[in-house]
Amino acid sequence: MSKFGVMVMGPAGAGKTTFCTAMMQHLSNTRRSFIYVNLDPAAEQFGFEPDVDIKDLVSLEDVMEEMDLGPNGGLIFCFEYLLENLDFLTNKLETVGEDYLIVFDMPGQIELYTHVPILPVLTRHLREGSLNISLCAAYLLEATFIADRAKFFAGTLSAMSAMLMLGIPHVNILSKMDLVKGTVARRELRRFIQVDTELLDDDPTMHTAGGFTFADNDEKEDPAGAESILAGASFAKLNHAVGRLIDDFSLVSFLQLDAQDEDSIGGIVSYIDDAIQFHEAQEPREPKELEPEFEE
Repeated sequence: MSKFGVMVMGPAGAGKTTFCTAMMQHLSNTRRSFIYVNLDPAAEQFGFEPDVDIKDLVSLEDVMEEMDLGPNGGLIFCFEYLLENLDFLTNKLETVGEDYLIVFDMPGQIELYTHVPILPVLTRHLREGSLNISLCAAYLLEATFIADRAKFFAGTLSAMSAMLMLGIPHVNILSKMDLVKGTVARRELRRFIQVDTELLDDDPTMHTAGGFTFADNDEKEDPAGAESILAGASFAKLNHAVGRLIDDFSLVSFLQLDAQDEDSIGGIVSYIDDAIQFHEAQEPREPKELEPEFEE
């Protein structure tokens, strides 16, 4: 029997726990069952009380104090400890039925999603064996990144890196859309949603006081040279290289999230259901038999 789950991930401050809360509230309103799994060993405040909490196994605060580690090192230690004790998750999730959506609330340290091979081991364990969870990732990127196009493309690259590392279906989301509503034209916003790399060519911040643009730059110039660095040529070349990489793969597009908008939440839940094929696995329900009319 398959189970179904979504891993909510993304950089710190992207609004992962807020999204988890809004999504579970939506599931509750639509009378769908869910299990909330907190996998952030530093989290303290929740909109819904976790059904499974990694802090019952290991706490970041305790690790930092006992092991004399910083936040990032302590977090990696916590996940390495979790991988050594995966029965903690197996025992609690093994009996979950196929009509439940398991919501995994992940931490915000970007290293876990880019170059530390911890989460692939975790996702493999969740998808295989007795758990057999049909799993997808919901990767959140803060919508305010669109104010700085270089920052937006760096965030998009991190989303693509997570997709390639984890190897599971991804739903990429621009969160906190309420913060940019009315500040970006709809046509311009569409170019961010579909990740148009030509945005870098149109970026007014790339025009420095020295009058530099990428098109004006001599391709033979040494990007490590002092003149290139001071003029901004090295930074522009790096951004265009990132843009070309994203464009070559054409893997990343975004959904818009306003956590205060029920329709926005419902739309994203529908995409998640499609990614994990939730509805295809549900047993068809027989229509209720018509009750005989009341006779006086």
